[in-house]
Formats: sequence, structure tokens, C-alpha cells
Amino acid sequence: MELSILLLLALLLGLLVLLFRGHPKAHGHLPPGPRPLPFLGNLLQMDRKGLVKTILQLREKYGDVFTMYLGQKSVVMLCGPETIREALVDQAEAFSGRGKLAATEAIFQGYGLNFASRERWKVLRRFTLATMRDFGMGKRSVEERIQEEAQCLVEELRKSRGGLVDPLFLFQSITANIICSIVFGKRFDYKDRQFLRLLYLIYQNFALISSFSSQMFELFPSVLKHFPGPHREIAKIMEEIITFINHSVEEHRETLDPSAPRDFIDTFLLRMEKDKSDLHTEFHHKNLVFTIFSLLFAGTETTSTTLRYGFLFLLKHPHVTERVQKENEQVIGSHRRPALDDRTKMPYTEAVISEIQRFADLAPIGLPHMVTKDTHFRGFIIPKNTEVFPILTTTLNDPRYFEKPDTFNPDHFLDAKGALKKSEAFLPFSIGKRICLGEGIALAELFLFLTTILQNFSISSPVAPEDIDLTPKEVGLGRVPPPYQIRFLPRTVE
Repeated sequence: MELSILLLLALLLGLLVLLFRGHPKAHGHLPPGPRPLPFLGNLLQMDRKGLVKTILQLREKYGDVFTMYLGQKSVVMLCGPETIREALVDQAEAFSGRGKLAATEAIFQGYGLNFASRERWKVLRRFTLATMRDFGMGKRSVEERIQEEAQCLVEELRKSRGGLVDPLFLFQSITANIICSIVFGKRFDYKDRQFLRLLYLIYQNFALISSFSSQMFELFPSVLKHFPGPHREIAKIMEEIITFINHSVEEHRETLDPSAPRDFIDTFLLRMEKDKSDLHTEFHHKNLVFTIFSLLFAGTETTSTTLRYGFLFLLKHPHVTERVQKENEQVIGSHRRPALDDRTKMPYTEAVISEIQRFADLAPIGLPHMVTKDTHFRGFIIPKNTEVFPILTTTLNDPRYFEKPDTFNPDHFLDAKGALKKSEAFLPFSIGKRICLGEGIALAELFLFLTTILQNFSISSPVAPEDIDLTPKEVGLGRVPPPYQIRFLPRTVE
């Protein structure tokens, strides 16, 4: 059914509700914001370009802290680096709850790492961090895993013989294989059909959740769930991914050796066995499956999307690519693999990676938080269980910290002497208690994959740099890059 028809139905239902209800009642003393209509909330203020554009417009009128009604649900928007730090760091515990995404809530139901709250989240996060450290920094470090995967990618790219390549599944494959080696204890061949199907599902899920239709679903889930729409496709995709995970868990259960756990799944299964008599344990099958889901999604899609954006930006700005390759030649050369120790000697490359993350602005809204108690914040009282969105795009594009935020410019992260400089507004992984736990792995992947590719290949586009279009395919919860093709031309460095 067309989205316009669904919105019309929602509008008609809202008019009926007007007969029985007044305006939504705010509890506490919420920050100011546009006046909502009963049931419809701030639908009339929604920009056709989606929620991100709407939030930025409302910020100009109401400031860095304001309330917006997504349907009947009040949500507090936090804008700017100072505001977000004050909430997520200075009042970390109060803002550490997890809000809900209507499009995924029916499947997750508060289980697993990403969408758990309170004690469940704390238990799962501690366990996941410890286990990731054991299998990521043990006998074979994360660095070694990434270096080996980078060499597999080089061999695969050589097979293209300089022909046009769509980088989507290649970049997904290399990032997915790192998290798969930790979670499943193995990597997959790039031509493995089951693996490619999994990658396709993860990408589709990301694109659908970021779509305008999904943003509308967040406003009226109780009504729109009865009609066809992206929420049903998202549910189907998630169920298929869960089937894949369940199958892998059963394989692990059948071959488990308690004296020699192989990976994250084995370790979780052993903890489940240890806690089986505890009726209140968080170590059960549902949390295992949905934690794996969270790790797969975050470990695959975010970093691979950053790489896809990164190489698109490098095609658009060939002078940047040339400088990265020159620094690569000076520090690494052509006869050894790039290593993480090289980062301190390659400030320009590190600045380029940071600027790719900033300019890609991959999670402009950020995942919703929820306050765990009535919370005093900047003269307002945010009632317990109110959802809060840290609007990360307002930090990554703050002109006070980045001179020309609308321009791709690695100098944003370099001082006058060419040394790398940090920025308080650079928060691509969010901040506080809910900061992405895979930040270290993601940064290692970005550096090692980027430097290895540019060590071995020159890149070119069938489109002139000035004609390359950076317009995202979708902008919502995530920012999905446009499809493009790229040539990887083998290079020899003396």
C-alpha cells in the first residue's frame, strides 16, 4: 500500500481520536518544542526529506535541547557536542537506558546487547567485552586477523584485472569475516552462497531501517503495523538472520568441548550451562541469539559502509588519495604488510580516516537512549523512561570545531605543523556508557584495510571526480551511501 494512503488513514484515525482525547500530557517539565496534535504528534512539522532534516530545522528554533512528539511518544533531542557530553558522560547512569525502535522491537523485545536495558545490558556488555578481548587479543590478535583478511582481499581484487567493481559485498565480506572469526570461530570464502546471503540481508536491513517509510512507521507503529510496509520486510529479514544464527548455535552445541572453547558462542554456551539452575540468569538462548545478531550487524555494516563512503570520497578527491599513498610509501613501503604501529607515523592517513568518518556521518541520529529515572537536565525535568536521541550529526558538522563542515577536508584533524589533532566534537561512535564496544576493532580495520588496498592498488572511477555524486541513498537511523563502481589497478612501488 502506498505510504500516502497509510498516512491518510493515520490522519483519519487521529481525527477520530480527537473526539475522545485532549492534547498529549507531558509529565515533569520537558524542554520546549513544537506543539503536538493529539495522536499525530509533530507530523505536520515533518520535512519530506525525513527526520534528520526535521530535527535540524527545529533545532534552529528551539535550541540544543527540545522535545518532539513522534506520534504520541515524547522524545527529547540533544544537539551539539557539549549537550551530548553533559548528558551521556556527566549524567551517564541516568541516560544509560535504551529506547525502542518500532521497526525492530517486535523481534528483539529487549533481548540481546544492543536493545537491552539496565541490569541485562550491564551483564551482557561486561561478558561480551571480556569474551571479545579473549578471542580478539588472544593467540591470534585482531591485528593479525585483519592483516590476513586484507591479504585475502588483495588477492580477490587482483582477479578483477582492473575492471569495474561494485565494492558493496567485498567490503562487507572483509569486515564480516573479522567479527565472524570471533563469534563463529571461522571466516567465510567470498563466494560462499550462504555467507553472501547473510551479507545481503544485513545490508537490506540497514537500508530499510534507514528509509523514510521506516521513519514514518516510528510515528504510528500501533496503526501501521496492520498494513503492508517496510516493517514487515524488516521482520522477515531478521527472522532469516536468526535462523542462520540458530543453526550455527546448534552446530556449536553439538561439537562443544568444555575444555577448549573456540569462540564467543562456545563461551556463552558454557556460561549458560554454569547458570542453568539460576532462574534469573541473563545467560540463555534468546540473549545469545540477539547478542550475536547485534555483533554481526554492528561488526559488518557500520565499518563496511564507512569503507564504501571512504573510497567514494577518495575517488572524488584524488589529491587526497595521492597524499595517502605517498605517506604509505614513505612509512610502510611495498615489501611488508601495514601494521597498527604505523599509525603514529602516518598522521595524514589517520586524519583522512577521521574525516571519512566525520563526513560520512553514518549514524546521524544515533540509537535512542532512555532515562532510567526522573532526570534534571539544563533546568528541565525529563521523566523516567522518556526516550532521548543524541543527534550525532550536530557534533560531526559543528562549524565551531570543523571550519568547513560541508567540505571533505582532512585538515580538520591536522594542526599547523601537520600533526594529528583531536576534536571534542568527533563522536562517530557516540560516547558514554553506551559507546560502541567495537570502536577499537573498527578503527584497526579502517586503518589496515585502507592502507593495504592503497599500498597495492591505484583507484579510478568511470565518472570524472567533479561529477561523482555523494548523495546518500537513504538518510534516517543510518546514512546509506549511493551505489558506485570503482577500478582497483595493481601498482608497483619501487
